[in-house]
Amino acid sequence: MSTIESVMELSAADIKEIFGQLDENVKKIERALFVKIIARDGSIKIIGEQTCADRAAGIIRDLAALVHKGGQITPQSVEYALSIVKENPSFKISSLDDEIICRTVNGKPIKPKTFNQKTYVESIRNNMIVFGLGPAGTGKTYLAMAMAIDAFRKGDVTRIILTRPAIEAGENLGFLPGDLQSKVDPYLRPLYDAIYQIMGAESYLSNCEKGLIEVAPLAYMRGRTLDNAFIILDEAQNTTPAQMKMFLTRIGFGSKVVVTGDQTQKDLPHGQISGLDVAIRVLENIEDIAMVRLDSRDVVRHPVVQKIVVAYEEFEKKQASRNKK
Repeated sequence: MSTIESVMELSAADIKEIFGQLDENVKKIERALFVKIIARDGSIKIIGEQTCADRAAGIIRDLAALVHKGGQITPQSVEYALSIVKENPSFKISSLDDEIICRTVNGKPIKPKTFNQKTYVESIRNNMIVFGLGPAGTGKTYLAMAMAIDAFRKGDVTRIILTRPAIEAGENLGFLPGDLQSKVDPYLRPLYDAIYQIMGAESYLSNCEKGLIEVAPLAYMRGRTLDNAFIILDEAQNTTPAQMKMFLTRIGFGSKVVVTGDQTQKDLPHGQISGLDVAIRVLENIEDIAMVRLDSRDVVRHPVVQKIVVAYEEFEKKQASRNKK
C-alpha cells in the first residue's frame, strides 16, 4: 500500500474547532484510520494510505461544514462520523444540522443526531404508524415526543396521547399511596420528564386540563377510538399480543402513531410473548407502517452508555450461541 500526503486549506478558526481541546478530535481520527494529521500555516496535511487518507479528509471537510452551519463538534459526533464512514461514505453529519424539529422550553434545538435518527424522523413524517426499535438512549421516545409537540403546535393534530404498559421493571412497588393517578405516575414518569423539557410544565398542565394532552397507562386505551391525535406507545416490548392488537385497532382518522420499544429489555412474566415481537412479524410488510431499527451507534447519552450497550449485545450473543450448542 502506498502512502500519500493530502493537503487541505482551512482557516485557523476551523482548524481550532476541528482539532478540539488538546487535539482530542484529531487523535480519534488518527487512531481509527491509521493516518497522521498535521496543522501548519492555515492548512492540514494528512499522511497515510490512500483510502484512509481520503476518508480522513472527507470527515474533516464534513466537520468544517458543520462548523460553518453554526454546529458544535463534540467527541461524540467525531466518533459517529468514524463509525459510519466505512459503510456509508456519502452520509455527512453536517446534513443533520439542516433540520430542527422544534425547540425545548429553554430554546435548545431538537434535531436528529445520527443517520438512523434522521430516517426515524422522516418515517414518522411520512407514515401513519412507525415502530422505533432499539436500545436505551437512542432517542426513540424523545424524538417521537418532539414530533408530536411539533404536529400539535402546527395544528396537524388536535391532541397528544402518551401511553405505556404499567409493568414493574423488576421491582415490586407494592401498594402506593394516593389516588389512581398517583399510583400509575411512577410508570409514566419518563414521559412526563420528556414533555416537561420540551413543552414546559405550565404549558403541559394547561393543555392537560383542557384534555388536549393525555398521559395514561395502556389499559385506559381499551374501548376508545382515537381520531386526529398523535399517539405514542412507549416501552412496547412490555405489551402482550392482545394489548398490542387492542392498541393498534384504536387508531382513527387523522391520527399518527409511534410505537417505541427495546426488544432486549422485557419485563414481562417468564414465558410471556411480547406483543411488540408479534407485531413486528405481522405488520412488517404493510403499507404506511414503517419499522426503523436503531443501534448502539445511535446512543446519544454519555459515551459510556454506548459502550455498555455494545458490551451487553456481545454478551447476549455469546449466551445465545452457548444455548444453541
